[in-house]
Amino acid sequence: MTNTGHSPVPARDTAALLRGFGPLGVLAIVVIFGGALVSPIVSAPLVLLWAWISRTSWPDLGFTKSRSWALTVVGGVAFGIALKLAMKALVMPLLGAPAINERYHYLAGNTAALPSFVLMVLISAGLGEEVFFRSYIFERLGKLLGRGTWALTCMVVISAGFFAIAHYPNQRLPGVEQAAVVGVIFGGIFAWRRNIWVLMVTHAAFDLTAIALIYWNWEEPVAHALFR
Repeated sequence: MTNTGHSPVPARDTAALLRGFGPLGVLAIVVIFGGALVSPIVSAPLVLLWAWISRTSWPDLGFTKSRSWALTVVGGVAFGIALKLAMKALVMPLLGAPAINERYHYLAGNTAALPSFVLMVLISAGLGEEVFFRSYIFERLGKLLGRGTWALTCMVVISAGFFAIAHYPNQRLPGVEQAAVVGVIFGGIFAWRRNIWVLMVTHAAFDLTAIALIYWNWEEPVAHALFR
């Protein structure tokens, strides 16, 4: 008997198509970017699902084993805190940003709102944004551009651009400026080390420091520490 039906596409072929830039690969990109427009909490699981189905190597996304997890955590926390303080006291004043972040100033002394907001930041920023803006975008651009110096430079700039634009709806121009600078720094670190774990820790520490400054009304003193 002749089989007139269509043979199912082997799983390995589907995986290869999802990793590529044909119709199925482009559709996956559109879906994941669409999720990012909603929230990093949506896009991150989509990225991880895509990676699993497409059989993308986890190290290609930066999920590599750290030589020292203690150093990763301690170093990430220290760098995240230092970077936020430097941005608040030096970089943002030079860019003419206001001392107070009006969008989140409602958190000042607001103990009731703090736990849920901290949890949201840890999941959305520390995990979600890093998986999308660093892991995924670098992996996709790497497949297109390669891994040369100019290619990596383009990846850093493009990922930082997306990262900056994503902060406009909630934080307007100051948020875009800060995210652009931080995006270049984080992207540069990822291009260099290709390890997403340290950036997750650094990003979480950065945002938690920002929350602490707002909650304890330390934004103005820090912002005016170097410039009056």
